[in-house]
Amino acid sequence: MYRRAVNRLLDEVAETKEFFRAGIVAIDITEADPFTGNRTGHEDEIIGTKEKTDEYAYQWATVQLVGNAVPIVLDARPVRKGESRKEIVEDLLDSAQDAVHVDNVLMDREFDSQHILEMLSQRGLSYVVPKRMQTSEKAQAKGLLQRDQDRYETDRKLHLGKNEWHETTLIYRRKEDAEHDDYRQYSVFMSNYGGSFLTEYGYRWEIESGYKSIKRFMAATTSKHFGLRFFYFAFACLLYSIWRAVDLLLQVELTGEYEHSPMVTADNTLTLLKKQTGIG
Repeated sequence: MYRRAVNRLLDEVAETKEFFRAGIVAIDITEADPFTGNRTGHEDEIIGTKEKTDEYAYQWATVQLVGNAVPIVLDARPVRKGESRKEIVEDLLDSAQDAVHVDNVLMDREFDSQHILEMLSQRGLSYVVPKRMQTSEKAQAKGLLQRDQDRYETDRKLHLGKNEWHETTLIYRRKEDAEHDDYRQYSVFMSNYGGSFLTEYGYRWEIESGYKSIKRFMAATTSKHFGLRFFYFAFACLLYSIWRAVDLLLQVELTGEYEHSPMVTADNTLTLLKKQTGIG
């Protein structure tokens, strides 16, 4: 249902030359507010939070257009206990590639598995993903700090199993205004497209800002019904995407071009929705 609705939305905005149907997508997982009730019988649905805490929460995964494109959420899905990050990424990419032409994929470090990176390469996609620092990366970063070097690139082979390897490039970059005085001044990224693609990683934050807006469209509920919870999240993603698509069409109609900063506000959209449907 969600995919059909998004495809209809894409068909509408695709009629404008300002809509970039091909390009960059970001994949991420967000979580609902921590669950404080009794989750007995719902342990596979109300799972742990992304940070290692004693709290529990529903989790949802999305794939969204970022960069110069209008930030439409191409698909959304729940995250259940026992699912691998690779399964989640494959599912989201399948629907994204059915809807638009994807060139590049941006993800957070929780997706830094070499098996995910290999799957992206097998699909012919470029990627930038931060890497969690292990012993060798920490040692390299310490050396860069001693040499006062801001950036460094090196090729790396990641073991896939047996005699199979995934080839990637590690890019070390010193953070601006770093709060630490040791190796933590550096971030490490992996890319199969070299360091020239690293600047585009900043687009990934658009999915984070998108989540904040999506939550404004969500209806409140205390229900533990998994289907209802996910429906509310997916419906909010759809409303957010409609808002951004309408804003694109309105900007093009009034100015003849599209600026990423919206002309129509989320509050305007919510007010109109309430008038037209009574929802809100």
